[in-house]
Amino acid sequence: MSKISFVNGRYAPTVNATVNVEDRGYQFADGVYEVIAVAGSRLIDLEPHLERLNRSLLNLEIECPCSERVLKIILRKLLNRNRLKDGIVYIQVTRGVAPRTHAFPKERVRPSLVVSVSHAGRPSVRQLEEGVKVVTMPENRWQRPDIKSVSLLPNVLAKQYAVENNAFETWFIDDEQTVTEGASTNAWIVLVGQEIVTRPLGNAILGGITRMKLIELAKAGNMRITERPFSIEEALNAEEAFISSTTSFVTPVIAIDGEVVGSGKPGPVTRNLLAMYREQFFGKQTI
Repeated sequence: MSKISFVNGRYAPTVNATVNVEDRGYQFADGVYEVIAVAGSRLIDLEPHLERLNRSLLNLEIECPCSERVLKIILRKLLNRNRLKDGIVYIQVTRGVAPRTHAFPKERVRPSLVVSVSHAGRPSVRQLEEGVKVVTMPENRWQRPDIKSVSLLPNVLAKQYAVENNAFETWFIDDEQTVTEGASTNAWIVLVGQEIVTRPLGNAILGGITRMKLIELAKAGNMRITERPFSIEEALNAEEAFISSTTSFVTPVIAIDGEVVGSGKPGPVTRNLLAMYREQFFGKQTI
C-alpha cells in the first residue's frame, strides 16, 4: 500500500505529493517541524509536541496554518489512511509561497502545511540492549537551536560525521568545552551516586519532549536529576551516559570519541529509565 501524505489541504499518495518551488521552506529553510511517535495507533505526547510547534512558529513569526482541532483531525485521518500502528508522524509548517526575497513577504501569504508518516522511527533492540557510540565536534549551529527549524544542515553534517566514524550520534561541544546536545538527541550522563545530569533548557538546546518526560519520570521515581552543563571530560569519567529523543527513546551510550564510558555496557540507571519510559510510552492514551 502506498503511503498517503497531506499537503496544503489535499491528501495524496506520497509519491505524488509536491510543494511549490517558491515555497520559502524549500528556498530558505523558513519553517519549523515536529516529529511525533505513534504506538498502537496512538499519538504519543501529542499536546506537548503541538505546544512546541506553536512556540517555534511564534519565534519565527509564522502563522499557524490551521486550528489545533483541524490539525488533530488531519493527523487522525493520516493514521487511518496509512493504517499506521507504530512509527512516526512528521509535521512541517513553512512561511508559505512567495516571490524569492530574503525578507518576509510584504503581502500576507498562507503558511504551507505538510504532514507525512513513516513506519520507521524506533531504535533497534540491539541498540537499546548493547548501547551505541558517540563522537564529538565543535558546535557549528546558529544560536537558536531551541527553535525546531527545518534548517538542519549542521545537524546533517554532524550525523554524517558520526556515520563516517562508526558512531550512532555526534555531540556538539561549545566554546566552554561543555556538551550542548546531539545532532538529533538530548545528551545525558550519570555520575557517582546515580546523579543524572543533563543540560538545562535555554537557547543552546532544543527542549526535547522525551527529555521532559524523562525528568518527570525520574522525579516521580525519587531519582536525582541535575540540570546543568557538563564537560566532555566529565562525560568521559561518568558512570553511564545516554541519549534521548522521540525516535531514540532512552539509548545507552557506551563510548565517546573511542573511549569507553563506565563499564562499556548499559548501566542500571539508564536501563531503569528506559523501562519506565517504555511502560509509559506503550500505555499512555492520547487522541
